[in-house]
Amino acid sequence: MAVSNNSIAKTYHRLFVELADPRTNDWFLITSPFPGLTIIGLYLYFTLKWGPRYMADKKPFQLQKTLVVYNFLQVLVSCWLFYEGLDAGWLRTYSWKCQPVDFSTTPEALRVARGVYIYFLAKISELLDTVFFVIRKKERQITFLHMYHHTVMPMISWGATKYYPGGHGTLIGVMNSFVHIVMYMYYMLAAMGPHLQKYLFWKKYITTLQMLQFCIAFIHSSQLLFYECGYPRWSVVFTLPNSIFFYYLFYDFYYKAYGKSDKKDKKDTNGAISNGNANGVGKSDKKID
Repeated sequence: MAVSNNSIAKTYHRLFVELADPRTNDWFLITSPFPGLTIIGLYLYFTLKWGPRYMADKKPFQLQKTLVVYNFLQVLVSCWLFYEGLDAGWLRTYSWKCQPVDFSTTPEALRVARGVYIYFLAKISELLDTVFFVIRKKERQITFLHMYHHTVMPMISWGATKYYPGGHGTLIGVMNSFVHIVMYMYYMLAAMGPHLQKYLFWKKYITTLQMLQFCIAFIHSSQLLFYECGYPRWSVVFTLPNSIFFYYLFYDFYYKAYGKSDKKDKKDTNGAISNGNANGVGKSDKKID
């Protein structure tokens, strides 16, 4: 047993200490995978078990002011991440073909690493999306797409922060931050009240933007198969299938939420589009991730 425990300890040390980036390895929630996994485990338990059971005989919470503030803060964080990603790398020194991670302790390299870490913390904070759905009894919005997205993204961003905080893979985070600026802006405005609904006709285009994001991510990640710069090529084993899977899920969501209504609108002999279809909130109020 002692030999077995020693082997486990060596493997753990190898995976979570030796291979980790020493600059970020001691940061909050990064040193060990267990705190993050515990958060995700509690999130899943609350969302799928305890939360719905607790709310079963209770009235839904309204949380209007809370949602406005929450979505506003998410917009601010996403704006900062988008700006940092462009200014610290992609519009200045980064190569669009293949970009290695700068593991140095220069201010520029640490700036990028910090941005990747804040992105990870943002993914953790976004778990509150689902918590709000549960206590507001919005079960229709808790789809497989929503749960998969909110479970996988914190784990991916944790791995990026711990092992490769920078380089080629950060473009996905930059694009995702831009999408989240638009998305959380939409939900902030929607939370302000029904008087703004007529201005929120652009909801379905957020999903289109998401699908475009995954197409770009697939093409960008594929370049690692043809260019060598030191960024791990094996990462495409995760990024390419995940981009395809996410695209499929968002396409499926788009078709179910808007595809049929679009076809119905085209067949409308009067050429009139109902308010629900026009603003994208009538027949489907599902959360766009």
